[in-house]
Amino acid sequence: MDLYEKIRTLPTQPGVYLYKNAEGEVIYVGKANDLRARVRSYLLEASQANAKTGSLMREAVDIDYILVANEHEALALENNLIKQRKPRFNILLRDDKTYPYVKLTLADRFPKVFVTRRLRKDGSAYYGPYFPGNLAYRVVELIHRSFLLPSCKVDLSRYHPRACLQFYIHRCLGPCVEGLTTPETYKQAVRDAQLFLEGRHAELERTLTARMMAASETEQFETAARLRDQLSTVHQLQEKQRIATAELDDDADVFGYHFEDGSLAVNLFHMRNGKIVDRREFFWEDLPSLFDAGVEKAATKGASHLIEQKSLAGDPGREQENNGSESEDRVFDAGDVFSALLKQLYIDQHYVPRTILVPADFGDRESLVALLGERTGHKIEIAVPQRGEKKSLVDLAGQNAHQSYVQRFRVLEPSRKAIQEALADTLMLPELPRRIECFDISHIQGAETVASMVVWEDGKMNKSAYRKFKLKTVAGVDDFAAMREVVERRYRRLKEEDQPMPSLVLIDGGLGQLHAAAEALECLGFTSQPLASIAKKEEVIYVYGSENDPVVLDRRSPVLHLVQLIRDESHRFAVGYHRQRRAMRDRDSELLNIPGVGAQTRQRLLTHFGSLRDVQQATAESLAAVVSRKTAETIWQHFHQTQPTGASD
Repeated sequence: MDLYEKIRTLPTQPGVYLYKNAEGEVIYVGKANDLRARVRSYLLEASQANAKTGSLMREAVDIDYILVANEHEALALENNLIKQRKPRFNILLRDDKTYPYVKLTLADRFPKVFVTRRLRKDGSAYYGPYFPGNLAYRVVELIHRSFLLPSCKVDLSRYHPRACLQFYIHRCLGPCVEGLTTPETYKQAVRDAQLFLEGRHAELERTLTARMMAASETEQFETAARLRDQLSTVHQLQEKQRIATAELDDDADVFGYHFEDGSLAVNLFHMRNGKIVDRREFFWEDLPSLFDAGVEKAATKGASHLIEQKSLAGDPGREQENNGSESEDRVFDAGDVFSALLKQLYIDQHYVPRTILVPADFGDRESLVALLGERTGHKIEIAVPQRGEKKSLVDLAGQNAHQSYVQRFRVLEPSRKAIQEALADTLMLPELPRRIECFDISHIQGAETVASMVVWEDGKMNKSAYRKFKLKTVAGVDDFAAMREVVERRYRRLKEEDQPMPSLVLIDGGLGQLHAAAEALECLGFTSQPLASIAKKEEVIYVYGSENDPVVLDRRSPVLHLVQLIRDESHRFAVGYHRQRRAMRDRDSELLNIPGVGAQTRQRLLTHFGSLRDVQQATAESLAAVVSRKTAETIWQHFHQTQPTGASD
């Protein structure tokens, strides 16, 4: 069953759908109240040449789905699958930093206190999260000094011969040595720490005062002095809290963004008790590849957060085997970004603020509000303010996002231009290089020979312009012929479609590969095209036409670093594609080696079970649901038969 037939047979229930490419890799995950209606919208938009779904549908060859009971479950499952599979057409959270908690190990014989970023169901009590992050460490340090609870790695389930330094500098009660403290004293210290962490300072103050007076009456002056110091610490914290809560307000997270030239900066302000206590920054540099993954039609959004953006990386020279597309007008939808971002930030979090302010609305906002409310046990508001103080906060976050964008993406422009000038001077280019295309060949002893082309454009790698090539005319080990074929195919297409040539064609290899590429270009009439190669071992750059005078740069030269970066990226991309081809070959040959299994049977098995590994692990009964009983038993025996062991001499 092909993709289009499978889409038309989808159920109309809520669920999550997963688009896959030819290699079986999940490339997009989405959720829907009505699976069939949502996924069929892709076919409609693709037939209308909609830019938002075109690239996705050109790569997708299969679709899986998982049914759920309601949209809440679909939201949670979609979030988990995106985090697990990391589909490249989904908007992925690059910064997965979590804020710290203070952990009190109540399940232990002698509980300890730690700073942790991971919450587990281990019987411990967790307090937080703390903003900014170093506040958690200051709180734990205060507990060490005031309540003498340790955070060491010493095993406290048994006693040890001597105490560590923390006991002697009065940072620990010494539960590791028998007789230094009693279980009752330690339990009271843990209780005090709990009251402190839970913010029950009034109750803690009463307890400490009563114990201090009792110790003083019984002339236990050291104990009374320690309790007095703890009481002083609680008083100081109460004074600070009165100041901080003079303008009490609910906790809130405020988002703002700035989008420009295909790159996005998002700022998140954490507000606690009406004050900004921390800021986080998120950056995406390759958003053009995500535009095409949108599901809703731009025209139906009707919101001011839609920004028309001309493709920066449109390249009509994409080879046919890669299903390339021409340059298109693309749409950046801030609603899609914040829908994905908020799910990945909050769904799995222990703590979610009561108010979340975002600059753009999105379709499943109400569903996300309901889901977060169920998980946290309190009302959550996700608002898109239009006026007033909340709108001012969103605008402030947006202004800071603009500054973050400038610092991240623009601050390097002077040095980038200097490197371009140095590169043009070093390689004798007629103008500053704006686009460099680099080629590499990958194979193992001539098997599954493939090639890659990566693109450096305007100061960064343009991943949407990368290309993969399967060799058509070259058999065996012949890197020179392979390079000649690939370069000829690439630039013949550019010539036929009257597209501009790159500023520089870079070859990964030595003089042989360089001359092979030059022959291909000359056959096409590109006799003045700048062409160079870099040899791996010597790191020497050969410029075509000046091969007798190779360019040898200092190992610290930024020009050499740039050329090495492009060359290494081309090698990585070629090797990755070669591994994919080899894995597909091995998968095919493994099943085809089984008697009674032909190409059609192999395809049915892989379609039904999803992978060769699942076929290997399937029972004979499961296999019989796809193929005949006899063939199923043959397949099962092929993967499970016991190999006889030879006798020892």
